[in-house]
Amino acid sequence: MRVLAVVLLAAACAAAAGGGGELPEFREAPAFRNGAACAGAPTIHIAMTLDATYLRGSLAGVLSVLRHAACPESIAFHFVASSASPARRLDSLRRALAAAFPTLPATVHRFDARLVRGKISSSVRRALDQPLNYARIYLADLLPRSVSRVLYLDSDLLVVDDVARLWATDLGPDAALAAPEYCHANFTSYFTDTFWRHPEYAAVFANRTRVPCYFNTGVMVIDLDRWRSGGYTAKLEYWMEVQKQEARIYELGSLPPFLLVFAGEVKAVEHRWNQHGLGGDNVAGQCRELHPGPVSLLHWSGKGKPWLRLDAGRPCPLDALWAPYDLLRHRGARDDLLAAVA
Repeated sequence: MRVLAVVLLAAACAAAAGGGGELPEFREAPAFRNGAACAGAPTIHIAMTLDATYLRGSLAGVLSVLRHAACPESIAFHFVASSASPARRLDSLRRALAAAFPTLPATVHRFDARLVRGKISSSVRRALDQPLNYARIYLADLLPRSVSRVLYLDSDLLVVDDVARLWATDLGPDAALAAPEYCHANFTSYFTDTFWRHPEYAAVFANRTRVPCYFNTGVMVIDLDRWRSGGYTAKLEYWMEVQKQEARIYELGSLPPFLLVFAGEVKAVEHRWNQHGLGGDNVAGQCRELHPGPVSLLHWSGKGKPWLRLDAGRPCPLDALWAPYDLLRHRGARDDLLAAVA
C-alpha cells in the first residue's frame, strides 16, 4: 500500500506540473464584480509566485481571494515567475492564468534566479530550496515604486474572509512587516546549536523591541517604502551568506533569515489570518487539525498539499475545504464543485 501511495503521489505531481512539458487545462472561474459601495475603494496589491508545480494552488488561492472580497475588482495581483523558466513555459503559465481569470488585473514579474543561486543551502525539503521560494525577499525591487504596500501570499492557501481586513492592518510608525506571530513555538529550534553557541550570531536578538517569536512568511503585509529605506533585502542576504560561507546556522529554507531580521519587530496580526501547518511537517506531511479559534485563512504549509493528496485518493479531512476552489478541469462530479464558490 505504501508503494502504491508513492506511485500515485508521483503521478499526481507529474500531472500538476503538466507532464511532457505541457500544463494541465484549467476552467474559467466565475466573474466577481464590485458593488456600488466599492466606489473609491483602495487598490489592494497581492503578490504570489507563479510556476508549474504550484500553479494549481495559486489559481485556487486567487479564486478564494476574489470569492470572499467585498470589492474583488479593486484587487491587483502581482505574480512572480522565475527568469530561469523557458519562454515557452512562461507563456503557458500566462495562458493558464488568463484562461482561469480573463479579466483579472494581473502583472507577471520576472525574478532573476541568479540573485540567490549562490546563497541557497540545502534544507529539510527540496521544495524549500527552489530559487522562487526566495523571491519574496526581492518584492521591493520587483514591484514598481508606485506600489507602497503589498500582501504576500503563498500558493498553498485559501482566503475565506474579505482580504481588505488584512490589507488594512495598521503597521504603526515603524514596522515594515506584519504577520501572525506564534510565541508558544520553540523559537530556538529554528536555528542550529552552532548559531546559539556563537555569541555574535545570537546577539542579533538582544535589542529587539519585543521578545522574538516565530512567524510564518507565507502571509505577510509589507510596507515596501519602509523595506526599501531600511535596506531589508541586503540584511536578509547577509544571513544567507553567513549560512552559505561561514557556518550552518539553520535548516529551513528562506524562513530563518526572516526571523533573524524581523523577529521581535513584526507587527502582530490575529492568528485567524494564518491557520498554517495544514500540510503537516516537512518530512511526512501528515494530516493536521485546525488551531482553536476563528479562521480567515487556511494554509497548507508543510509537505502535504491538498491537490496532491486528493489526486492520490488519500486526502486529509481538511482537504475537502480546498477542493471547491480547484480550477483544474476534471471529468465527472468534481467539476460541479465550482458552483459552490460562485
